[in-house]
Amino acid sequence: MTAAVPATAAVPAADAVAPAEAVRATAAPQVKERPLPLERHFDNTAVSDDARPAQADFDGSGRSLSAQDLTAAGWTPGRALTVQGARLTWPRRTPGRPDNVRADGQSVRVRGHGDALAFLVAGTGGGEESGTGVVRYLDGSSSAYRLSASDWRGGPLATKAVALPHVNTSDGQLAEKARLYVVTVPLVRGRAVDSVDLPDNDDLHVFALSVRSDSPGWTGSWAASTSGYPAVGPWTDRTLRLVVHTSAGGPRVRIRLDNTFAATPVRIGSATVAVQASGASPRGAPVPLSFGGSAGTGIPAGAQAFSDPLGFDVPADSNLLVSFHLPGTVAAAPVHSLAVQQSYVSEPGDHAGDTAPDAYTSTILNWPLLTGVDVGDEPGGGSGGGADGGPGSVVVLGDSITDGEKSTRDANRRWPDLLADRLREQSVVPHYGVLNQGISANRVVADRYVGDGVSTDTGGVSALHRLDRDVLAQTSARTVIVFQGINDVRWGAGAEQVVEGLKEVAERAHGRGLRVLAATIVPCEGEARCTADVDAQRSAVNRWIRSGAADAGFDGVLDFDAVLRDPGDPARLLPVYDSGDHLHPGDAGLAALASSVDLGLL
Repeated sequence: MTAAVPATAAVPAADAVAPAEAVRATAAPQVKERPLPLERHFDNTAVSDDARPAQADFDGSGRSLSAQDLTAAGWTPGRALTVQGARLTWPRRTPGRPDNVRADGQSVRVRGHGDALAFLVAGTGGGEESGTGVVRYLDGSSSAYRLSASDWRGGPLATKAVALPHVNTSDGQLAEKARLYVVTVPLVRGRAVDSVDLPDNDDLHVFALSVRSDSPGWTGSWAASTSGYPAVGPWTDRTLRLVVHTSAGGPRVRIRLDNTFAATPVRIGSATVAVQASGASPRGAPVPLSFGGSAGTGIPAGAQAFSDPLGFDVPADSNLLVSFHLPGTVAAAPVHSLAVQQSYVSEPGDHAGDTAPDAYTSTILNWPLLTGVDVGDEPGGGSGGGADGGPGSVVVLGDSITDGEKSTRDANRRWPDLLADRLREQSVVPHYGVLNQGISANRVVADRYVGDGVSTDTGGVSALHRLDRDVLAQTSARTVIVFQGINDVRWGAGAEQVVEGLKEVAERAHGRGLRVLAATIVPCEGEARCTADVDAQRSAVNRWIRSGAADAGFDGVLDFDAVLRDPGDPARLLPVYDSGDHLHPGDAGLAALASSVDLGLL
């Protein structure tokens, strides 16, 4: 059961000034200075050697970043880093030399086509720093953007690209976290960028910027959010063979590995992909993947790695085995904690290419490091469904109900899996990929995991703090379904807080040109924390969602509450849909959710 709500204009997001598909393009005013590469504008020194801290003064008070800490994180001079799908280069400067620019309206030469500009930034004013700049396109038009950067010493750890353990000062090293951030802002799609005018705010420091490619011809087929950074293994010279389930299929494949929340690099020795036969056994020999032409890759702290495109026939609705060798020792890793799927760990050695399962003697129930599988059209081809050539993807931002808690293990009965089944079986709308970005225990407005350091809590950072990474940066995202809020109200948040959080999700997603659907929160009376007051807060959020897009800012509403509630006792799940814990639907309830979605809303 669904109720469509007409679209409405979104309030501009904090990191955007207008929806991406409607960024105003105007005749560009006369450029007063010739655009120069960013490094030609460097006028501030942020990095010092620990032995010579006076070399740098990042914030005007003699404090600086530690060159040794950056090296330990894998952020070495000239190193290319991929964060949120954008390729950025850490300045190729030795400690004590200018390595960033204080934003003062400088005109920077930046070229490329894509969906967003990516900035590697930090603020030094003690709070969030922001300002408005201008993107200039090769056709002579321009668009404004708003750039905001959190403070390098006090900003949220949950959204940082990397955190370093020290701050250098002339009086000695401080044991406090130094943060760097990657922030993206939308571009007018289809127009080639020529240059970028930085904002006018000299407490906003820019280390790198680039145009993020919009991945033409690729569709997201499978994804999982990084939910925490727990202790693992430890694994030394082991191979992980992870089982993942595709939604869309295609003749090319690439994988994405993320070192999110980490403080140190991780080394991938080799990697392969295969279709699963059963267990750790592939159907045929696993096919090697490469990274920049090499068999393996190193992933710096906070960064990610995409494998090179590989001609490999990925069937839709199939299980893949993605195997990768960890030649070093990994004692903690970024993971998605609730896989509802058994995967495998080998005995010592590189077993990524093994056709027999014998070396895989241990099992795990989470997904470490692997966060995405994309499928592609043939080069130069296209399936015609989306602006980038492929059909595009629906991203589901959710909590444990979306993550598949209480669904049958190894059966792919999460409701997003079943939604993908429905999409494949029809011809009214494109056969979108479906990306499940549910995290068990996740909340809209509060972090469960603080976003830094080894932790036993794998409930993730808040939906607001992970939105850029888990939705806006996802391959070929077209529509986002937001189905969260029950954990917020169960743990004391008021309806007003949840509503404000959902509004922000809608505003920021609309700012990138995404369609946004909201799902009402399902009942949970009978579960220990689901008191009468919790139900009142839940009901208040649902009334607001149903009130219409004029207030809510959504393009449609999925009334999941109406689908699962007991008509005779609306505060409870209908018994046939209840897994038994009164909070999570079982397989029948998850199927009912997937069946209720009006595909036309996607």
